[in-house]
Amino acid sequence: MEISKERKKIAIVTGASAGLGKEFALQLEKKYFLDEIWLLARRAEPMKQLAEKLQKAKAVIIPCDLNSDSDIRALIDKIKRENPAVSFLVNNAGFGKLGPFTELTEQEQMQMISLNVTALTRLTHSILPFCASGSCIIQVASSIAFCPAPFFAVYAATKSFVLSFSRALQFELKPNGIHVIAVCPGPVNTEFFDVANNSGFMKNDRVAPKTFNHALMADPQKVVAKALSDAEKKRSISIYSFSINFFARIVAFIPKSIAMKAISNRY
Repeated sequence: MEISKERKKIAIVTGASAGLGKEFALQLEKKYFLDEIWLLARRAEPMKQLAEKLQKAKAVIIPCDLNSDSDIRALIDKIKRENPAVSFLVNNAGFGKLGPFTELTEQEQMQMISLNVTALTRLTHSILPFCASGSCIIQVASSIAFCPAPFFAVYAATKSFVLSFSRALQFELKPNGIHVIAVCPGPVNTEFFDVANNSGFMKNDRVAPKTFNHALMADPQKVVAKALSDAEKKRSISIYSFSINFFARIVAFIPKSIAMKAISNRY
């Protein structure tokens, strides 16, 4: 069944206040016909600034903490009331904390799982009834999904879930014409590392973190452009840059102990 022309066509973008979420909203509006783009994030002010840049689609600003059950329920209720045709769901919201598992707090670990896994799964399940043939679900994972990551243990595990979940869901939904793609970038020039390293685990006087942060850092605009291009080509995974593609391929063939040693040396 094709998406009804009588229902408004929307895109829902989580984590839309900055970084990849902001860029997805901008590029989706330029590339596709959408009546509305629903912007979801905890911070309202950056979304208001983003809304001013959207010229064709109406921006619907929804301050929302996806770690809050009441906020998610309110969002789901809004979707049910308005019954839109969801052309795009971009599950971009997520965060990571860098450091030894024993030194990060239990709350930090559980919040990563809640946002990166539980909220993403819940939103996908709740929004799927409003998708139809031609719709696309974009799940933002990470290149770290391909290998366990010491000192990033929980974050890497959550992104492995996103990658596995996305690939299985793509298989299930393909007969319905709904495409699912996992976006697996390496380091991207966003606020992510400011949050991930606010404990100071990556010391400024070490060479490796500088290499990790800058030599492989990607432009969010290019990462999103590649993701949307790959989605159009019906690819199940989008990986930006030769170096990250090489990492994803080689890590499948070498012992995980060697791969984890190499990853931990980056910190």
